[in-house]
Amino acid sequence: MSRWEPNTRERLMRAAVAEFLDRGYESVTVAEITERAGLTKRTFFRHYADKREVLFAGQEILTRLFADSIAAAPPEATPIEAIGAALDATGEEFGPERREWARKVKEVVAGHSDLRERELLKRAKLTAAMAGALRERGVGEPAASLAAEIGGLAFSTGFARWVEPSNERGFGELSRAALAELVAATASLG
Repeated sequence: MSRWEPNTRERLMRAAVAEFLDRGYESVTVAEITERAGLTKRTFFRHYADKREVLFAGQEILTRLFADSIAAAPPEATPIEAIGAALDATGEEFGPERREWARKVKEVVAGHSDLRERELLKRAKLTAAMAGALRERGVGEPAASLAAEIGGLAFSTGFARWVEPSNERGFGELSRAALAELVAATASLG
């Protein structure tokens, strides 16, 4: 085997998820993941801090995409419109070819409280990045934090709907619909 084979991160992710689904998350070691991927433990730890991070790979990219999309929204955009622009940009990253993979990851995460906890932490970081990007646009508090929380809920709701087996709609469409529903629900509270 060549030392520098391409797609190392993807091979590790796919091997890890396959092992987690086959044998259960807690039963799988990093050594078993790397053996299945045909790589070494050293290579694994060059890419991931621990086996949990394999499931959340790309989170930094997603966070940056949200912040950059909010920053790039037209100057006259409201905070919710800027969040919508970020959801649209994210929708492009979650194409139909990624849906089956996302379902598998969701299945693994749903079965373990420490993974659900990590997922919540990642969502909190995403929400904080959105709030920070809105503040940089001049949105004050509490509007920036509230819009970011709504954006985080819209993202999570859109994702949950997107991975449903019966769903055929795109992530962007579903997350935008969730955003509209949440904004309407918030307005009805007053």
